[in-house]
Amino acid sequence: MGTSEVKDIVKQIFTEYLKANGYRKTLERFAILDKIYSIEGCFDIDSLYFQMMNHEKFRVSRATLYNTIILLINARLIIKHQLTHSSQYERSYNRETHHHLICTQCGSSVEFSNEMLQRAIGNIRLNRFRMSHYSLYIYGMCNKCNRRNKREQRNNKESSNNNNKGK
Repeated sequence: MGTSEVKDIVKQIFTEYLKANGYRKTLERFAILDKIYSIEGCFDIDSLYFQMMNHEKFRVSRATLYNTIILLINARLIIKHQLTHSSQYERSYNRETHHHLICTQCGSSVEFSNEMLQRAIGNIRLNRFRMSHYSLYIYGMCNKCNRRNKREQRNNKESSNNNNKGK
């Protein structure tokens, strides 16, 4: 399914959600939805705000952004991920299953896919529960932080050895 087709479908879903729940259909809300469905991967509120301020016809307030994000979560058009240091969001309609690697030191997040893992989770029988989707977060330390920590440990050890030689 192409990007414009997906955008048309999510616009229709959002329109129906707003109407069913008594919310106004504003141009700003639909501009935010359109921008979100133009972003690949995760985003945070600040990056979305700056993208809207710099590239869109509609300048939206942070309050409008936060309120619209809540509506989009409730309409199941975006997913909120609570990562180590921040909240991240991503579109949920017509999105391939993927997983997240999250560094517990710097907070960076990387998306990855693994067919074997997806099959294993998809084949799990859940008693009296029908799974619609899932999120998988794997926490650990990224290569960059791991190398920095090893370098710091090596430097501390060398410094400690040099201090002990002088005694």
